[in-house]
Amino acid sequence: MTAPSAAGPQAGLRGLLSRAPVIPVLIVDDADLAIDLAETLVEGGLPVLELTLRTPAALRAVERIAAHVPGAIVGTGTVLRPDDLKASADAGAVFAVSPGLSPGLLAAAARAPLPLLPGVATISEAMTAAEQGFDTLKLFPAAPIGALRLLPAWAGPLPALRFCPTGGVRAEELPAYLALPNVICVGGSWVATPALIAGRQWSEIRARAAEASSTGARRG
Repeated sequence: MTAPSAAGPQAGLRGLLSRAPVIPVLIVDDADLAIDLAETLVEGGLPVLELTLRTPAALRAVERIAAHVPGAIVGTGTVLRPDDLKASADAGAVFAVSPGLSPGLLAAAARAPLPLLPGVATISEAMTAAEQGFDTLKLFPAAPIGALRLLPAWAGPLPALRFCPTGGVRAEELPAYLALPNVICVGGSWVATPALIAGRQWSEIRARAAEASSTGARRG
């Protein structure tokens, strides 16, 4: 799958994120497991995947998924530096996710070949991101800052923005998050934890993905 061609720091991003209610946030230590992992999640109904750049294997895992799992929409997470954006695109990622939005990353996002989903934690940060052309944001860390109470309060003054709450989100909270009108999707690590991935627990991961996908299908 190729990156969106339209101009702008978030060209095509909402379309990608709306493909599934949950983006599995993945920490992959062994790139040899990447294809099986991605195929399992796609089969479970969650094709949009975020592989965090927290391990040496992450970019190799992205490369393998991009080359061998056509049903997957693979992106990178924990993008911290401008070089991470280039490395992500070179590996085949079609979107990138950052925990925040630094001046250097902001400048790089304007010319990057893939859209960026930047993280915010305050309404001032959300307003600043919106001024720079970002209308879809990651709310991070969702659980510690009380996202379920925060996002409804932001919906009034910031009606054009949409959010992907990530960080400490629990499976049982998914319906409550998806019921919020300014939530486009949720980032979750519970679907495929590092222990489940390392243990090759594909049936359990598939079941968790299917449950999350089914919850999203009941949205609204």
